[in-house]
Amino acid sequence: MKTTKNEHLQMAKLDDLQDIVVQTRRDILRMVHKVNSGHPGGSLGCTEFLVALYNEVMDLKEGFDMDGKDEDLFFLSNGHISPVFYSVLARKGYFPVEELNTFRLLDSRLQGHPTTHEGLPGVRVASGSLGQGMSVAIGAALAKKLNGDDKLVYSLHGDGELQEGQNWEAIMYAAGNKVDNLISTIDRNGQQIDGPTEEVLPLGNLKEKFEVFGWDVLEVAEGNNLEAVINGLKEAKSRTGKGKPVCIILDTMMGNGVDFMMHTHAWHGKAPSDEQLENALGQNPETLGDY
Repeated sequence: MKTTKNEHLQMAKLDDLQDIVVQTRRDILRMVHKVNSGHPGGSLGCTEFLVALYNEVMDLKEGFDMDGKDEDLFFLSNGHISPVFYSVLARKGYFPVEELNTFRLLDSRLQGHPTTHEGLPGVRVASGSLGQGMSVAIGAALAKKLNGDDKLVYSLHGDGELQEGQNWEAIMYAAGNKVDNLISTIDRNGQQIDGPTEEVLPLGNLKEKFEVFGWDVLEVAEGNNLEAVINGLKEAKSRTGKGKPVCIILDTMMGNGVDFMMHTHAWHGKAPSDEQLENALGQNPETLGDY
């Protein structure tokens, strides 16, 4: 069977995006290793999502301003996965890639959890106090409606983070007020700092929970498959503007791309040793050039 010109272009674009994914993994590992501090597990698990979001799905303007008018916005609620966020922003051109060298250092703009007072382009809200991102995203989405701005608001949340009660007040509010320009993604990796989520505090059927609260919900079973993530995000985008906020349940693997970090919560907030870093980088050969 012959492939069409468009299919060739799509395959080429996927290859380019996959190169960003692999280089982002390297950035995450090297940043956390250098300062012996940070959260590699969740960062690695969300790499495909954030690469797809910023490089293929969101409608973005050139440059950066805090108003964010006439462009899509993103809010990272689970701010401890800042390594992947910083890498994706830098590789997108928001700030110099070389600045990744300053991660978690004193006086750096790249703090362990994203903050705004350093003025780092791409960061619109301080995050890391779990449970607050949904409320912030809803506020931004409502502001866009009031301003007649037809662009969308995206947010990302950890599954363990949903154990915070504020989320459910916000989830109820968003549906009750028809905030249908919002797409919130739940990183369903089944792990949190103290162990598997179902052992710490079971979350049950998240799809049914969000639906009962009045959301339109879709599931992406292959949350570390770049093409599946892109298709899921585009499907979610097509469901906006229809009276309901949209939720994506994204099944990911914590530590994805590094075999000894997968299938465990142990790498939620742990840095690799020199030997482990060498092993991990060997599994993710350099593509775009290290910083």
